[in-house]
Amino acid sequence: MNLADVHQAVTKHRKRKRIGRGPGSGHGKTAGRGHKGQASRSGWSCSPAFEGGRMPLARRIPKRGFHNRFAPVVAEINVGVLDKAFQPNQEVTPETLREKGLVKGAFDMLKILGDGPLTKPLHVAAHRFTQSAREKIQQAGGQVHILPGPKPVPKNKMKPKTSKTS
Repeated sequence: MNLADVHQAVTKHRKRKRIGRGPGSGHGKTAGRGHKGQASRSGWSCSPAFEGGRMPLARRIPKRGFHNRFAPVVAEINVGVLDKAFQPNQEVTPETLREKGLVKGAFDMLKILGDGPLTKPLHVAAHRFTQSAREKIQQAGGQVHILPGPKPVPKNKMKPKTSKTS
């Protein structure tokens, strides 16, 4: 095989396959569906997960634990990373973090964690702060701004039962 032959069959604008247009086309009569059977009939469709009646892979794999599909996605970043990435008195928001490539993907909330030293005063705006992160930002002379967002769910919503004595 020569290097010149590698891209021989690759065409940029390939014509679409015209099926059911007579025997000369090579895709006439049965139009590539074969003879008889469920897949040869019109209107037939099948789920991509269908495996011919055997137990599908999605049901064979064991599931463990609880998975909350509706839980908010929280992006986390440490104050030590902010110290390296930003200049003194600079504004730190989810948008500026995304521009610098420090947080990626879709998230609902931004949480600042307190790992690492912070030596510069920064104006940090986020949805949540750990207690140590809040202290480090304020000790360095910066400001903490809490962004509006989903409220945290209280851990115990049930009221304690009162005992009835008569």
